[in-house]
Amino acid sequence: MLFEQRFWSAIADGSVTVTFRRWKRPQVTAGRRYRTAAGIIEVTSFDEIDPSVIDDGDARRAGMDDAATVRAELRGAADLPTYRIEFHLVDEPDPRAVLAADDALVEGDVVEITRRLDRLDHSSRHGPWTRATLEVIRAHPGRRAADLAAELDREREPFKVDVRKLKELGLTESLEVGYRLSPRGTAYLATTSAATDS
Repeated sequence: MLFEQRFWSAIADGSVTVTFRRWKRPQVTAGRRYRTAAGIIEVTSFDEIDPSVIDDGDARRAGMDDAATVRAELRGAADLPTYRIEFHLVDEPDPRAVLAADDALVEGDVVEITRRLDRLDHSSRHGPWTRATLEVIRAHPGRRAADLAAELDREREPFKVDVRKLKELGLTESLEVGYRLSPRGTAYLATTSAATDS
């Protein structure tokens, strides 16, 4: 679930617990958890509303000055349904971060990571990409995504989508600029490189 950067710190400290969205169809479910740039949130309620019922209290819980500001900043066509989403920050580590930090790989881990990378390569429309992407990130930590993509003769946005797939496997970490291999990704490349060299 996406939030503008101006809301990240307030979501992280628990002062923003409501958001309003215009969507063609519902895109969240009460009781489910979603990753955000501020951390993992859990949606506690989700209701379609008339924007006219938004009050100043809800506006402040959404990080806005007043209800009029919320209504003015709603994105999308005015005839789309408006939803009120209430949520709270989950005080647990991101499972991806826990996985990324785990560099104690056993043979089964290496086999499973290899299987999943192979699956990503086989389903790709632009050919195998996973190992080359890991290698270019290892060689250039903190380099801009556009520069890394250019190293592989790829467009920036599709490249970033692919790096997110590697992040889901716990192999990469996002930096303020660019990426780096996670401890897990570093251990995986070290293990597979050693196997190739032997």
